[in-house]
Amino acid sequence: MLSDKGKYASSTENRRLVWQKIIWPLILELNDVAFTLKQYQKKRDEICKNDSTMMMSTSRGLVSLQQKGILYKEKDLYSIHYRLIPYMRLKADCDYATAIHEVKIK
Repeated sequence: MLSDKGKYASSTENRRLVWQKIIWPLILELNDVAFTLKQYQKKRDEICKNDSTMMMSTSRGLVSLQQKGILYKEKDLYSIHYRLIPYMRLKADCDYATAIHEVKIK
């Protein structure tokens, strides 16, 4: 699926898929700004069971989202950037474009 794209386009697509299909739905489901690696893995496995193409995308997606500043990791806990909390509280749709835009605003 992503093989015909360049390296950076593939990375962005992986982050977008992991954010939109796994992490944001998990945040809304938990109604919390943070989640554990186990919670992420459970949600990932659930999504990948229904969409086999997702497994390839999830391998670096979590780490890549940390590198972009959308997620923070402290010990075994991952949390979303503080500027995304209002979206969670409103149970609003927060796609990858919105998330990256919010964390890049200075």
